[in-house]
Amino acid sequence: MLLQDKSIAIIGGGPGGLTLAKLLALKGADIKVYERDFDKNARVQGSPLDLHDESGLAALRKANLLKEFKNNFLPGADKKLIMNEHAEILFSDHDYKIEENFENEHFRPEIDRGALRKILLASIDPSHIIWNSHFIAMEQKNDGWMLHFKNKESIYADIVIAADGANSKIRPYVTDIIPFYSGITMLEGNIYNAEKEAPNIFKLLRGGKIMAFGNEQNILMGQKGNGEIGFYASFKTDESWAKNNGLNGLNYSDRAQMLDWFKANYTGWSNIWNELFECTTVPFIPRPIYCMPLDQKWKSLSNLTLIGDAAHVMPPFAGEGVNMAMLDALELSENLTSDQHQTLLEAISTYESSMLKRAAIVSKESLDNGDLMHAENALNDMLSFFSAH
Repeated sequence: MLLQDKSIAIIGGGPGGLTLAKLLALKGADIKVYERDFDKNARVQGSPLDLHDESGLAALRKANLLKEFKNNFLPGADKKLIMNEHAEILFSDHDYKIEENFENEHFRPEIDRGALRKILLASIDPSHIIWNSHFIAMEQKNDGWMLHFKNKESIYADIVIAADGANSKIRPYVTDIIPFYSGITMLEGNIYNAEKEAPNIFKLLRGGKIMAFGNEQNILMGQKGNGEIGFYASFKTDESWAKNNGLNGLNYSDRAQMLDWFKANYTGWSNIWNELFECTTVPFIPRPIYCMPLDQKWKSLSNLTLIGDAAHVMPPFAGEGVNMAMLDALELSENLTSDQHQTLLEAISTYESSMLKRAAIVSKESLDNGDLMHAENALNDMLSFFSAH
């Protein structure tokens, strides 16, 4: 095996990095995951994930974790309502969508990010996860890399795999290509104990998802585990919106001020939506949406590669980000452990060639969907799309 007597450092303990660690461990590889979080409970998890049969679920099957996934996914959380700015329901699949249909390739079950992470962590030898490892820099040493961490001893690895997200500190060692701004910013909010704190929105949501469109703006929300609701106000704006608003006095920790912003900028939207801003656990989080160039490519290395957002950050409007990361993990693990390649360089190059091609296709779909969802005729177009499916 190409990985015989090779030490592998995976930087980042998100879904992609942990899936890769599990798959490589099943093949007997010497792996360590270096995660900057202090421990497994440190991170506040984001919105739920919908996993796809040919990517995220395929990786879980290969990792022998599909049973655990079925025991932890959120039945019914993939059901959706499409609404206009007046909170009128124009499409619903609640009455006919089956809550569990894993035999259907189009079934996209949802799971909390935290629940998925727990499943993956529980399947990996705890000694293989090195917490509180804040990567700073690395340099080549012999045929591998010497990695340096904040307040930790440096370590050597024969192979380094960057799974450290959109702001990857390892990506510059591979390429100087940077992402571009998509033209869309999303303002994230979360409501805990939503049934009590935001009863009208909770009742409207019905345990699933809402996509509301009006005036080239969106409100997108979904039911999370533990009775939480996560939502995004999504709109077209300048790249500097988040930074400039902070500098100009918009306080993301001031609910009253954020409600005033919503009323002033989401003109014509029903007062029903105000409950989101009145009940959010502050601070709100502004998220400018970026995408890697669709034609990106680089010269492959024999001891370093990228997976997930570190390789191909993309907008969330096709639901493919985590699925691509987990498919990266699946394909990279198979290339590194198969007998088809003579060298590590050949294995990594084959993986990267395939990864960049499919990521470009999905990124284009995500960009197109983002444009569609924020266009003047977004509501009618989205109704036509989901009615056809």
